[in-house]
Amino acid sequence: MEDGVCAYRRVLLKLSGEALAGDSGTGLDFRIMAEVCGAVARCAAMGVQVGIVVGGGNFWRGVKNGEGRMERTRADYMGMLATIMNCLALQDVLIQQGVEAKVLTAMGIEHVGEPFSVEKADEYLSAGKVVVFGGGVGSPFFTTDTGAVLRAALIGADAILLAKNVDGVYTADPKKDPNAVRFDELTYDEMLERRLAVMDSTATCLAMDNHIPVLVFALRDPENILRAVRGENVGTLVK
Repeated sequence: MEDGVCAYRRVLLKLSGEALAGDSGTGLDFRIMAEVCGAVARCAAMGVQVGIVVGGGNFWRGVKNGEGRMERTRADYMGMLATIMNCLALQDVLIQQGVEAKVLTAMGIEHVGEPFSVEKADEYLSAGKVVVFGGGVGSPFFTTDTGAVLRAALIGADAILLAKNVDGVYTADPKKDPNAVRFDELTYDEMLERRLAVMDSTATCLAMDNHIPVLVFALRDPENILRAVRGENVGTLVK
């Protein structure tokens, strides 16, 4: 086991699909994926139980790509399938890193992954395997942020690690407002009142109701995943 004191026993890591695509914004950048999975492997070696939820925006975003051209539910189901494509890629790279990884899906897809159940997820996590959750919540009209919070609640995660393209939560979009200030800590109520677009409101309320802290940090340095599980100040803590 790798040396290090961990702040959390079990975490849910939320990755965006776009983060796996690198600069191209679409498809998969296996260099970036190797760095991310390497950090996850080191977390597992430290004894941290890691579940992962990944978006599908590098292949398809239901509302954005299908709006006005497709019926919403079909577009959303395509988005769910995109997340499962990413899950398989992450599983493969994790296995290359020497980590046992399992894919559990909210949609029944034979030969691809096992159907999600709390019992199966807990069994795999407790055995030190990384579990990659695909298919969102299994229903249209919900984002993968909501799926991440739901999975975190179901598996009893100590925290949600929300890896983003920015290094925390700001008073405004730092790309548009040079005077935007980053929060070190924030409450769920403050995030909702200020309408800060960190997660959608459904995901935020679900995290608040289940008392799950959310740590928002930048994925551009995958080492931040390790720093986060050690309890270091790498972004904004929402609680």
